[in-house]
Amino acid sequence: MMFQRQFLLQSFLLLSLTTATAKRLNTIPRLSPIGPRVWRDQPDKTTLGEFDGEDFETFFHNQTLDHFNYRPESYDKFPQRYLINSKYWGGANVSAPILVYLGAEEPIDEDLAAVGFLVDNAVQFNSLLVFIEHRYYGKSIPFGSREEALKDASKLGYFNSAQAIADYAAIIIHIKETLRAQYSPVIVIGGSYGGMLASWFRLKYPHIALGALASSAPILYFDDITPQDGYYSIVTKDFREASETCYQTIKTSWSEIDELASKPDGLSMLSKKFKTCTPLADASELKDHLDTMYASAAQYNRPPTYPVNEVCKGIDGGGFGDDILSRIFGGLVAYKGNLSCYVNAHTDPSETTVGWRWQTCSEMAIPIGVGNNSMFPPDPFDLEDYIENCKSLYGVPTRPHWITTYYGGHSIKLILQRFASNIIFSNGLRDPYSSGGVLENISDTVVAVKTVNGKHALPLNRILT
Repeated sequence: MMFQRQFLLQSFLLLSLTTATAKRLNTIPRLSPIGPRVWRDQPDKTTLGEFDGEDFETFFHNQTLDHFNYRPESYDKFPQRYLINSKYWGGANVSAPILVYLGAEEPIDEDLAAVGFLVDNAVQFNSLLVFIEHRYYGKSIPFGSREEALKDASKLGYFNSAQAIADYAAIIIHIKETLRAQYSPVIVIGGSYGGMLASWFRLKYPHIALGALASSAPILYFDDITPQDGYYSIVTKDFREASETCYQTIKTSWSEIDELASKPDGLSMLSKKFKTCTPLADASELKDHLDTMYASAAQYNRPPTYPVNEVCKGIDGGGFGDDILSRIFGGLVAYKGNLSCYVNAHTDPSETTVGWRWQTCSEMAIPIGVGNNSMFPPDPFDLEDYIENCKSLYGVPTRPHWITTYYGGHSIKLILQRFASNIIFSNGLRDPYSSGGVLENISDTVVAVKTVNGKHALPLNRILT
């Protein structure tokens, strides 16, 4: 699928410019429950259960563009994709349950295999399985084409979480009406951003969903409820627990990179040492790449690859030399495998990259910064800079307080005690985003499930069984 070239070029250039000076202000780590698709150039192998795509039938719902206004353009329609697996369903006559997986910031078919555990639960509970794609991703594109949908903020303005969960409500109602399953209980399920949507759906549409499973859902990482350094503190902890020497090497490496870069021809030497795909224009290109690698390794540090351990083996092994930067390069090779070049490779931005950038610039403003007690250089989150960067990119400012205004967050225990029920929040405590999750039971029916060694969205398969 082709993006509008001018829009993508502008986005890519602005991303490059802003990351050099304020990287974390504009690259909030994505919240996918799946994570990177590439590990040593092999597909991700974290499927949690049996999956057979042939059992799913694809449908398109004629979805309303704007659920919250009555302007003529609000009534425009677009096709929204959803999939149904009825192989194990007990049927409407016995009010068999409906398990609905809420898609997040990627095409829905990318989630299917990795959440195959739902099939196991469908067998046990005789459930209907429904997977719904998030608007603006995959094949669920308003305005006739992705090029037009991403054209400017006037079109992107319909791209938000409130519209998304209203979409899900409309499709669930449509399915229940079509199947005459009005008495079948619905459980909504999601991981990461999708887990946030699941918990918010239960709060906003309790008449539609009887319960929700929200895995790795950092609903408290907004509006400074969670300490800004929570994410990178856990990344640091994960690496330090894997290897003290690895942690110390990474912590020392940033000043080593800066020192070499400051020398005459230093950037050229860094480019050669790290086999960059194009010569480095600034040391920040390399540092940002390494930062992202470490964060991703920690967020998705799960079997069979355990990327944190692999990175540390590469760093501690000294296969490319015993100096600090050679060891860091060893970690890069261990993570990515043997490639012809590393760092700053030319790639076209994925739809997730483009979509998630809009979402985090508009409403999902997660204030992630770096404090003094980590293996990364201190880099506090600067909200004013963040808003200005987003405004320069899209022409509209961020709304950093909207999520807590619309869904809640402050005094979350009191709010959930008063208004919520039947929500399971699951978190792996080694997941950096768990720092913004609900980690304590709120009531008998709003419960927290924690796994000490768990990673991002991994506990999903252990909840329903």
